[in-house]
Amino acid sequence: MTTKEKLQSLRAAMSEHGLAAYIIPSADPHQSEYVADYWKSRTWVSGFTGSAATVVVTASGAGLWTDFRYYLIAEGQLQGTSIDLFKAGMPNVPDHPEWLKDNLPAGSKVGLDGRLFSVGQIRKMAKLFAKQKIELVSNIDLIEKTWIGRPSMPDAPVFEHALEFAGQSRTEKLTKLREKMGEADFYFVPMLDDIAWLYNLRGNDVECNPVFYAYSVVGKDMAWLFMDSEKLPEQLMQQLNQDGILIKPYADLEAFLSQISETKSMLLDLATVNNQHHSILPPACIKESENLVAALKGIKNPTEIANLKSTMAKDGAALVRLFMWLEKTLTERAVPEAEVAEVLQGLRRSMEHYFGDSFDAIVGYNSNGAIVHYRPEHGTCANIEPHGMLLLDSGGQYLDGTTDITRTIALSNPSIEQKTDFTLVLKGVIALTTAYFPKGTNGVQLDTLARAPIWQGHVNFGHGAGHGVGFFLNVHEGPQGFSPLTTSPRAAKHMEPGMVTSNEPGIYRVGKYGIRTENLILCVEDKNTEFGMFYRFETLTLFPIDLALVEKGMLTAEERQWLNDYHDECYDKISPYLNQAEKDWLRQKCGKL
Repeated sequence: MTTKEKLQSLRAAMSEHGLAAYIIPSADPHQSEYVADYWKSRTWVSGFTGSAATVVVTASGAGLWTDFRYYLIAEGQLQGTSIDLFKAGMPNVPDHPEWLKDNLPAGSKVGLDGRLFSVGQIRKMAKLFAKQKIELVSNIDLIEKTWIGRPSMPDAPVFEHALEFAGQSRTEKLTKLREKMGEADFYFVPMLDDIAWLYNLRGNDVECNPVFYAYSVVGKDMAWLFMDSEKLPEQLMQQLNQDGILIKPYADLEAFLSQISETKSMLLDLATVNNQHHSILPPACIKESENLVAALKGIKNPTEIANLKSTMAKDGAALVRLFMWLEKTLTERAVPEAEVAEVLQGLRRSMEHYFGDSFDAIVGYNSNGAIVHYRPEHGTCANIEPHGMLLLDSGGQYLDGTTDITRTIALSNPSIEQKTDFTLVLKGVIALTTAYFPKGTNGVQLDTLARAPIWQGHVNFGHGAGHGVGFFLNVHEGPQGFSPLTTSPRAAKHMEPGMVTSNEPGIYRVGKYGIRTENLILCVEDKNTEFGMFYRFETLTLFPIDLALVEKGMLTAEERQWLNDYHDECYDKISPYLNQAEKDWLRQKCGKL
C-alpha cells in the first residue's frame, strides 16, 4: 500500500467510528522509545523512520510532529506523502494536542489506542480538549484493521544476565524494590528495560535493545512475570520459580489486574503505565508512585562500573582499528558511509562478550553530519572522500556494558570556522566533565555548563547535552539526563553517584557539516564540606580527540591539561588490546597540545 492508500484506509475506519482525527504515536504498550516491528504503526503509515514522532490523521489532512534531531530526515522522508511536517520545539509551532484543539470544531471526537499512551498523557489531552468540548476516545485500535501484512510479535529467546556482569542477584534487587514499596501490596512494572534489569534477564525482541516483551507485578512475597514462556529455557524457568517468580502468559495480564481487590494497594507510575491497564484496576487500589525500578537501575553498582570500564577499553580498540582501516582505504577509494558502519560492527563483534550494536551507527560525511540522527543506507548514502569532515556516533552492546561514543574527525586541513566550532564543542565537553556540583543538582543546571562555552560563539544546539545510559540495556535510559527543558522529567532528576550519562554537545551547520563530541561520564562523590556533599564526573569513554580540529589558542591552560591527561589515559588503557602497529597509530593520535 502507498502512503495515500494507508491514509484513505484509516479515514474510512475513522468515519465508521465518527472520528474527526486519529493519533498514532511511536510507542508500544510499554511506553518504549524503541519498539518491535509489530508496533511500528507510525512508521508504517508515514514512512518516517525516526524513533520519536507522532502522526495525526484528520478527514482532510495529516501531520507529523518530531523534534530537532529529525527535522532534516523527516523533510526528506515525507516528500510526496501529503503528510505535513510540524517541527516540534520551534517558535509558533503548537504541539499536536494544541493543534487539534485549535483546528477541530466543538463536538468533534479524537480517537487513539489507549495502550500506546500513558495515563498522564491521556489526562493532559483530555483536559485540554474539554476546553473546546472535544471528546477523547481512548479505546480505539484502527491499526489492526488497516495494516495489511503486519509483522508478528517477536519471539526471540530470553537468557540470563550472569551475576559476574550484573553484580546483584534478582532476589537482592527484589528485596530492595520491596523496601521501596513500603506497605503497598503490589507494584506494577510495565517497562521492558526495568523488567530485564530487575530479573537479570535479557532478550532480543527490540533491535539494539536487549529486552523482551513482558509485564511484571511484584507482591510482598511473590512476583509475577507475564511473558511468552516458550522464550524461556526450562532450567531458567525453574530457577525463576525457585526465586519466587511465577511465569504467566503475556495475554493474562489484564485478567490478573481485573482481579486485584479494591482492598489491596497497587503502586504504579502514571508516566509509564498505559491508560488501558490503568482503567482495568479498581480505582480504590491505585496508589500513584514514581518509577521505583528506574531509581534503582540508574545507579550502577560497583561490579557494573568495573565491567563498564573494561568494556570502554576494548570498544576503544575497535575504534582504533576502524579509523586505521578508514585512513588506509581512503588512499585507495571513496568509502560509502554505510560501509563504515558495517566495518565497525564487524570489529566490535570480534571483541569478547559482544552482543550487538546499541543503536544504528550515525555516519555523517560533511553536510550529513548536520543531520543529528542520520542513518546511512547503501544506494543513498554519501561516499566519503579524503577531504572535509566525518561525524561518527556509534555504540556497542556487550554483556559487560553498553557504549555510546561520538567523534568528529578532519579528513583534510580544516577551515578556521570548523576548528572554531570544534573547539567550542570541546570546551563544552570539558566544562561539564570537570564540574564540581553540590548534591541535589539537576540536569537542567548541568546542561548549561556544556552549552555555555558554545553560547560564547553565539551558536547553540537543539538537543539535550546528555542522556542516561543502561548497563547492557537501553542506550537511552532514565531517570536522569542533561536537558535545557525545565519540563523534562529527566532534566529535573538530581544527579547521584553511580549514574552513567552521556556528555555530547554539538554544533550543526545545515548544508555544511556537523560536529559532536560524546563521552560517557560517571557521577562520583568528591568531598563533603561545610556546604554539604559535592559530586564530580569521571570520564569512562576512551578514544582520542582529533587534535587537527583543535584551535589551541582557544583553550585555557587547564583545558589543555585535561586533554593531555585524557589522551594519556586513552593510550594506557586501550593499548593492551592492540598490536604494535595499532599502538604506534594510537600513540600518534594521543598527542599533546
